[in-house]
Order: sequence, then structure tokens, then C-alpha cells
Amino acid sequence: MGMESSERIRAPHPLAAMAEPARAAWNVAELMLSQQQLKAAPRGDDRPIMLLPGLFNSDRSNFVMHGFLGKLGYRVFGWELGRNFGVRAVGAEAERLIERVEAIRDETGETVTMIGVSLGGIMARIVAHRRPDLVREIITISAPYAGSPTATNVWKAFELLTGEKIGDESVKARLAEAALPLPVPSTALWSRSDGLVNGLICRDDSCRAIEIHSSHMGVQLKPETLLAIADVLAGQAPDQR
Repeated sequence: MGMESSERIRAPHPLAAMAEPARAAWNVAELMLSQQQLKAAPRGDDRPIMLLPGLFNSDRSNFVMHGFLGKLGYRVFGWELGRNFGVRAVGAEAERLIERVEAIRDETGETVTMIGVSLGGIMARIVAHRRPDLVREIITISAPYAGSPTATNVWKAFELLTGEKIGDESVKARLAEAALPLPVPSTALWSRSDGLVNGLICRDDSCRAIEIHSSHMGVQLKPETLLAIADVLAGQAPDQR
């Protein structure tokens, strides 16, 4: 999907955004009801995995995914950069994030699989472009990397929390970089019913795309999301593009 065509894609309806908290609560309830299914997920291969949170969130937002992947047999790491306030957290050139990925690579002796939620997914793609020698694979979850920020209901929050404007040349350059085909294997999980970002800008034709059915808030808690990630990591996920 080209940037020009994606600019014609609109943000989800305001009513969809208003329904997000209730849908996120259902994700938590569904998690409690799906424990047996989650236990049957394919086992891991001990590879190092780094989890990146979405806008405003910290490593705590990924505690369910962290525990799930750890129990499957992966070595799971947080990003340890506090709350995700964009460049305020990772540095103007993502240097602090790259240093963290490099530290995990050095500690484990292996390239790192990066799993990023929303803005964290955009950041993971940028790291893969700039330092493919550090990255084994990228998985993005509801990450609006393939289109205009105006196709989301969170662009004003992005500006407030990061101190940047979506019209800034630096912001546009990073988004254009993130949208380029990656030099490493990549998978995009996206939801047509996302109430905060248009799911159509959360995937592109150059990577494996897997549609899930979820809200944006709490998408990383949803059993469908967790199971899709486990299948991708185990090499069992179909391309639903």
C-alpha cells in the first residue's frame, strides 16, 4: 500500500474509539477463559525476544505477553526505556533503543526478535532498517506504520506526549523509513475493527499479514493475538493477506 493511497484512508469512527475501553476489558475476560488454549501453543526455541510497548505505555503493559512467551521457552526482554514517549524515550535517532537491542544481542550471542505494539512496532521496524545485523525478525501488533497518522484517532495524543508534530519533517521521514520493505522477515498483525487506528495502515504487501479481531487497547492481552505470535515464532502461521 503506497503512502499516497493510504492518505485517503480515514480514522475509525469516533463511536469505535469510544467503545475501546469496554472492548479492552473483554480482552482481559477472554484471557481468563482461554488458559487451556494458550497452554497448547507451540513451544519456543530459546531465542531472545524484545517487547516494545505502545504510546505512553511501559514494559508493564506487556507483562502478559512476557509471561506467555517465557513459559513457551523464549528468553524475553523488556525495552527498559520507561514509558514510550517517542523520541523522548528512544532518542532522536533511536540511539537508546538501538543500544538496548545491541546489549541483548551481546548478552545472548544471538540476533533479536522484536515484537512491537502500535508505536513500538514502528520503532522496531526502524531499528531493523538501521541495524539489520542486530535483528532476526520483526512482528508488529496494530502498528500504523504504512499510512498517514491522520488515519488514526491518536495523532493528537502522539503530538502531546512526544513533543513532535506529525507534519515535522523528521516525523515524516521516520514514518517513510518504517514503511519501506524490511531487510529481515516480518509479520504484521492487524485488526479491521480497531477503534483507534485504521487497520489498513497496519500492514503492507511486503510482509506476512495476519488479521486478528480486536480492539486497539489491550490488543497485546487478547488470546488470539498471543496465539498468532506463538504460531509466527514457531513457523506455523499462515499468511492471510
